[in-house]
Amino acid sequence: MTRKATYRQVPTETVDVGGTRFAYRKLGAETGVPVIFLHHLAANLDDWDPRVIDGIAARHPVVAFDNRGIGASEGRVPTRVEAMARDAVAVIRALGYDRVDLFGFSLGGFVAQVIAQDEPQLVRKIVLAGTGPAGGEGIDRVTRASLPGVIRGVLTFKDPRHYLFFPRTAEGQAAARRYMTRLKERTDDRDKAASPLAQRAQLKAIRAWGKQAPSDLATIEQPVLVANGDHDVMVPTSNSDDLARRLPNAQLRIYSDGGHGGIFQYHEEFVGEVLRFLEGTSPPSAANGQPARRKTSGRAAIS
Repeated sequence: MTRKATYRQVPTETVDVGGTRFAYRKLGAETGVPVIFLHHLAANLDDWDPRVIDGIAARHPVVAFDNRGIGASEGRVPTRVEAMARDAVAVIRALGYDRVDLFGFSLGGFVAQVIAQDEPQLVRKIVLAGTGPAGGEGIDRVTRASLPGVIRGVLTFKDPRHYLFFPRTAEGQAAARRYMTRLKERTDDRDKAASPLAQRAQLKAIRAWGKQAPSDLATIEQPVLVANGDHDVMVPTSNSDDLARRLPNAQLRIYSDGGHGGIFQYHEEFVGEVLRFLEGTSPPSAANGQPARRKTSGRAAIS
C-alpha cells in the first residue's frame, strides 16, 4: 500500500527523542526499507525538492526530518557532525526502524558517513550527493567559497542558492528558477527558517569536518551511490571523486554543466538513478576495484 499524499500535502509530525521534539514528514510506500533524507546547511523540511522526494517515495517509504534546532525541531544546533549523526540515529530508532537507506545531501552526506561507520548494522544502502569526506578539499573554506554567491543573491534580490547550487549559465539559472518555484509549491504548514545562530553552529560543524584527518572509508562496506554536478563551488566536485575511489562499493554519477545542486537540476535523471540503485539494478563497480564512473550530460528537466 502507498500513501497517496505528495510532499506538498503530507502533514508535519513530531517524535520525542529523549525529551526533545523532532519534526518530520513521512510519505511513500507503507512497506520496504525506508529512505532517510539528511539535509544541507540551514535547510528545513521545505527545502527538499518535491520532485526528488516524490520520485523516490513513489516506490519507497521516505522520511525527512529537521535537524536539532532547525525548523520546527527543538533543541540547540550541534557544532559537530558526529552529534548530528547521533541525533539522526536516535530519530530513526524513535520512529521504529532497525534498517534504513540513507540519502545525504551536502552536510547530510557528512552525517550519513558517520552513521554508516558508527552504526553499520542500521544501514543498507547510501546515496551521497554534493558532499565529501572528512578533511576533503575546500570543505573547511565553505563560508569563504559561499560568500560571492551570497553577495550576488543580495544584489539581485534572489535566494543565494541560485548561484551556490546552479551554474551561472542561462540554462543553469533557468533550472535554478524552476527549483525555487518547486520549493514554494507547499503553501500550508510551512516550516520555520533557520536562525542566524543555527546557521553559524552548522557552519562551525562543517569547518571542523573539513579540518579533520581523513577517516578510513574502507570500513563502509554498504553499496554507495555518489552524485554531484561537475562544477560544485561549495563542496568541490573533486571530493565526489575522492569518495568514490575510497569507498569499496561505490558508483559515481557526475552531471555535466551542473553545480552543487546538480541532483535538483537533473532531477528526473537522478531519481531514476537512485531508484535503480536502491532496487539493485544499477551497473556494478568496475572489476578493477575502481568505481563505475559515468559523466552524464543533457538539458535539465523542464518542471
